[in-house]
Amino acid sequence: MFKEFKEFVMRGNVLDLAVGIIIGAAFGKIVTSLVSDIVMPPIGLVLARVDFTNLFVDLSGVHHATLDEAKKAGAATVNYGLFLNNIIDFVIVAFVIFMVVRQANKLRRQPAAVPNTKECPYCASAIPLKAKRCPNCTSQLE
Repeated sequence: MFKEFKEFVMRGNVLDLAVGIIIGAAFGKIVTSLVSDIVMPPIGLVLARVDFTNLFVDLSGVHHATLDEAKKAGAATVNYGLFLNNIIDFVIVAFVIFMVVRQANKLRRQPAAVPNTKECPYCASAIPLKAKRCPNCTSQLE
């Protein structure tokens, strides 16, 4: 059983998947930092100094200045600012993945095969492009 497990784990697909998950997790952290630390502060500044992480609705009826205060007080909150950050995270990740897949598809495409034959206009048989006379019907070609 150990031998079978070792063979399963050492297969290329499993290792590729593990590497992909690890890189994806690291990439997710980078994108989250990009959104929360670089993208959202200027957007918040343009929108009258709004801090998106502190956009919430306090369902307890008590006013709390920040989300941290509300959480410490145990208040139930709807955190729509954090939700907006997560939507922007998702859009950025989806766009980057789209661009990577798009580039991979471009690299994978085979160039169109250049034809090396043409059709004889008289007998419709395939003949070499450089032929001056059809080998099948002996017609003179242009």
